[in-house]
Amino acid sequence: MTYSTSAHTGLPDPDLDRQFYEGVPSRRFLAWLFDGAITFAITLLLSLVSFGVGFFFFPFIWLMTGFVYRSLTIAAASATPGMRLVGIELRDRSGARLSPGLALAHTALFSLASASGILQLVSAFLMLGSRYGQGLHDMILGTTAINSPA
Repeated sequence: MTYSTSAHTGLPDPDLDRQFYEGVPSRRFLAWLFDGAITFAITLLLSLVSFGVGFFFFPFIWLMTGFVYRSLTIAAASATPGMRLVGIELRDRSGARLSPGLALAHTALFSLASASGILQLVSAFLMLGSRYGQGLHDMILGTTAINSPA
């Protein structure tokens, strides 16, 4: 699929190719819920396998599970399984899929924003109102989520 790129980036231009950005914020939210449920289930299983000891460290294990899950899946496919399920993927400022290093940085900044309710709210509002639908961590890294090209 070809698209018109922005004069400043290699990303699809939101004014000329709106189909790449339509519905992305709500899809990101659904992906976040799906991925959260998956990492919760993995953490629950790890806590049970540890004869219950993991329940004492459940928040930390969930945080680490989510970090590894997001980093590895974004590095492999530029999207988490939840993102792939809803048909979106992450792209860097040149329009390419995320490299493993950028996937790790994206996950780290996402995790930091998630740890702060205020930063998470700011990020959500930015996704709804910014030209490329970017959250705070996306703006810092120059990444954005788009509907997966056919």
